[in-house]
Amino acid sequence: MSQLPAPGTYTVDAVHSHVGFSVRHLVAAKVRGSFTEFEGTIEIGDSPENSKVSATIQAASITTNNEMRDGHLKSADFLDLENHPTLTFVSTSVVPKGGDEYDLIGDLTIRGVTKQVTWKLTYNGTGPSMQEGVTIAGFEATTEIDRRDFNVNFEGTLENGSVVVSNKVVLTLEIEAAK
Repeated sequence: MSQLPAPGTYTVDAVHSHVGFSVRHLVAAKVRGSFTEFEGTIEIGDSPENSKVSATIQAASITTNNEMRDGHLKSADFLDLENHPTLTFVSTSVVPKGGDEYDLIGDLTIRGVTKQVTWKLTYNGTGPSMQEGVTIAGFEATTEIDRRDFNVNFEGTLENGSVVVSNKVVLTLEIEAAK
Protein backbone atom coordinates (compact mmCIF):
# COMPACT_ATOMS: atom_id res chain seq x y z
CA MET A 1 0.00 0.00 0.00
CA SER A 2 1.26 3.47 -0.88
CA GLN A 3 2.00 5.87 1.92
CA LEU A 4 2.30 9.63 2.03
CA PRO A 5 2.36 12.13 4.88
CA ALA A 6 -0.90 13.38 6.37
CA PRO A 7 -2.92 15.56 3.97
CA GLY A 8 -2.14 19.26 4.00
CA THR A 9 0.25 21.87 2.65
CA TYR A 10 3.98 21.35 3.15
CA THR A 11 6.46 24.13 2.38
CA VAL A 12 9.92 23.22 1.11
CA ASP A 13 12.64 24.16 3.60
CA ALA A 14 15.44 25.39 1.30
CA VAL A 15 17.95 25.40 4.17
CA HIS A 16 17.54 21.64 4.64
CA SER A 17 16.94 20.68 0.99
CA HIS A 18 19.10 20.24 -2.09
CA VAL A 19 18.37 20.80 -5.79
CA GLY A 20 21.22 19.36 -7.80
CA PHE A 21 22.36 18.18 -11.21
CA SER A 22 25.17 16.24 -12.82
CA VAL A 23 26.41 16.15 -16.39
CA ARG A 24 29.32 14.40 -18.11
CA HIS A 25 32.25 16.60 -19.04
CA LEU A 26 34.72 15.46 -21.73
CA VAL A 27 33.31 11.91 -21.45
CA ALA A 28 35.60 11.25 -18.47
CA ALA A 29 34.08 12.93 -15.44
CA LYS A 30 30.82 14.24 -14.09
CA VAL A 31 30.42 17.87 -13.15
CA ARG A 32 27.99 18.30 -10.28
CA GLY A 33 26.23 21.45 -9.30
CA SER A 34 23.25 22.81 -7.45
CA PHE A 35 20.86 25.69 -7.14
CA THR A 36 20.87 27.41 -3.77
CA GLU A 37 17.74 29.56 -4.07
CA PHE A 38 14.43 27.79 -4.58
CA GLU A 39 10.97 27.47 -3.11
CA GLY A 40 8.21 24.94 -3.39
CA THR A 41 4.90 23.72 -2.09
CA ILE A 42 3.71 20.14 -1.71
CA GLU A 43 -0.04 19.68 -1.41
CA ILE A 44 -0.75 16.22 -0.02
CA GLY A 45 -4.28 15.14 -0.89
CA ASP A 46 -6.39 12.36 0.55
CA SER A 47 -4.71 10.06 -2.00
CA PRO A 48 -1.49 10.28 -4.01
CA GLU A 49 -3.52 11.02 -7.14
CA ASN A 50 -4.93 14.15 -5.45
CA SER A 51 -1.50 15.50 -4.46
CA LYS A 52 0.35 18.35 -6.19
CA VAL A 53 3.83 19.85 -6.28
CA SER A 54 5.04 23.23 -7.52
CA ALA A 55 8.51 24.74 -7.36
CA THR A 56 10.49 27.73 -8.59
CA ILE A 57 14.29 27.84 -8.84
CA GLN A 58 16.31 31.02 -9.25
CA ALA A 59 18.67 30.42 -12.18
CA ALA A 60 21.18 32.95 -10.79
CA SER A 61 21.76 30.66 -7.81
CA ILE A 62 23.47 27.96 -9.88
CA THR A 63 26.81 26.86 -8.46
CA THR A 64 29.41 24.30 -9.47
CA ASN A 65 32.14 25.71 -7.21
CA ASN A 66 33.86 27.24 -10.25
CA GLU A 67 33.15 30.92 -10.88
CA MET A 68 34.11 30.85 -14.57
CA ARG A 69 31.94 27.79 -15.29
CA ASP A 70 29.04 29.23 -13.28
CA GLY A 71 29.22 32.41 -15.37
CA HIS A 72 29.12 30.35 -18.56
CA LEU A 73 26.12 28.34 -17.29
CA LYS A 74 24.25 31.61 -16.64
CA SER A 75 24.98 32.85 -20.19
CA ALA A 76 22.88 32.45 -23.34
CA ASP A 77 24.82 29.24 -24.12
CA PHE A 78 23.03 27.48 -21.25
CA LEU A 79 20.38 28.93 -18.87
CA ASP A 80 20.19 32.41 -20.49
CA LEU A 81 19.68 34.02 -17.10
CA GLU A 82 19.07 37.47 -18.60
CA ASN A 83 15.93 36.29 -20.43
CA HIS A 84 14.92 33.35 -18.19
CA PRO A 85 15.60 34.09 -14.50
CA THR A 86 13.68 31.06 -13.17
CA LEU A 87 13.18 27.36 -13.75
CA THR A 88 9.81 25.96 -12.69
CA PHE A 89 8.08 22.65 -12.10
CA VAL A 90 4.33 22.04 -11.74
CA SER A 91 3.08 18.50 -11.26
CA THR A 92 0.27 17.03 -13.31
CA SER A 93 0.00 13.66 -11.53
CA VAL A 94 1.41 11.46 -8.80
CA VAL A 95 1.35 7.73 -9.56
CA PRO A 96 1.92 5.17 -6.78
CA LYS A 97 4.49 2.52 -7.72
CA GLY A 98 4.31 0.54 -4.47
CA GLY A 99 5.48 1.19 -0.93
CA ASP A 100 7.11 4.60 -0.69
CA GLU A 101 7.86 4.86 -4.43
CA TYR A 102 5.98 7.14 -6.85
CA ASP A 103 6.21 8.64 -10.30
CA LEU A 104 5.89 12.41 -10.03
CA ILE A 105 4.88 13.64 -13.47
CA GLY A 106 4.73 17.27 -14.44
CA ASP A 107 5.82 20.22 -16.51
CA LEU A 108 9.42 21.38 -16.19
CA THR A 109 10.22 24.80 -17.70
CA ILE A 110 13.80 25.76 -18.54
CA ARG A 111 14.67 28.72 -20.82
CA GLY A 112 10.95 29.27 -21.45
CA VAL A 113 10.48 25.75 -22.86
CA THR A 114 8.07 23.46 -21.03
CA LYS A 115 8.34 19.67 -21.30
CA GLN A 116 6.74 16.86 -19.36
CA VAL A 117 9.16 14.93 -17.17
CA THR A 118 8.77 11.98 -14.82
CA TRP A 119 10.63 12.03 -11.52
CA LYS A 120 11.28 8.78 -9.64
CA LEU A 121 10.10 9.89 -6.19
CA THR A 122 10.71 8.28 -2.81
CA TYR A 123 8.86 9.36 0.30
CA ASN A 124 11.33 9.10 3.21
CA GLY A 125 8.87 9.57 6.05
CA THR A 126 7.68 12.19 8.51
CA GLY A 127 8.70 13.30 11.95
CA PRO A 128 8.58 16.18 14.37
CA SER A 129 10.42 19.38 13.55
CA MET A 130 12.67 21.18 15.98
CA GLN A 131 9.81 23.72 16.11
CA GLU A 132 7.00 22.61 18.35
CA GLY A 133 3.81 21.65 16.51
CA VAL A 134 5.51 21.45 13.11
CA THR A 135 5.75 18.20 11.15
CA ILE A 136 8.40 17.61 8.53
CA ALA A 137 8.31 15.23 5.58
CA GLY A 138 11.24 14.03 3.50
CA PHE A 139 11.39 13.18 -0.19
CA GLU A 140 14.05 12.30 -2.76
CA ALA A 141 13.58 12.35 -6.52
CA THR A 142 15.61 11.95 -9.71
CA THR A 143 14.95 12.45 -13.40
CA GLU A 144 17.02 12.62 -16.53
CA ILE A 145 16.55 15.20 -19.27
CA ASP A 146 18.13 15.98 -22.62
CA ARG A 147 19.21 19.62 -22.35
CA ARG A 148 18.53 20.16 -26.07
CA ASP A 149 14.81 19.59 -25.41
CA PHE A 150 14.93 22.90 -23.48
CA ASN A 151 16.90 24.81 -26.15
CA VAL A 152 20.16 24.43 -24.24
CA ASN A 153 22.12 23.82 -27.42
CA PHE A 154 25.75 24.57 -26.57
CA GLU A 155 27.74 22.30 -28.89
CA GLY A 156 31.35 22.63 -27.74
CA THR A 157 33.65 19.94 -29.17
CA LEU A 158 37.34 19.17 -29.07
CA GLU A 159 39.58 18.76 -32.12
CA ASN A 160 39.00 14.98 -32.04
CA GLY A 161 35.22 15.50 -32.07
CA SER A 162 34.66 14.68 -28.39
CA VAL A 163 31.75 16.52 -26.82
CA VAL A 164 32.69 18.98 -24.07
CA VAL A 165 29.35 18.68 -22.24
CA SER A 166 26.93 15.76 -22.47
CA ASN A 167 23.36 16.34 -23.62
CA LYS A 168 22.09 14.12 -20.78
CA VAL A 169 21.55 15.90 -17.46
CA VAL A 170 20.55 14.09 -14.27
CA LEU A 171 18.47 16.20 -11.87
CA THR A 172 18.24 15.28 -8.19
CA LEU A 173 16.11 16.53 -5.33
CA GLU A 174 16.51 15.97 -1.61
CA ILE A 175 13.60 17.74 0.01
CA GLU A 176 12.58 18.50 3.58
CA ALA A 177 9.18 20.17 3.80
CA ALA A 178 7.31 21.51 6.83
CA LYS A 179 3.59 21.44 7.61
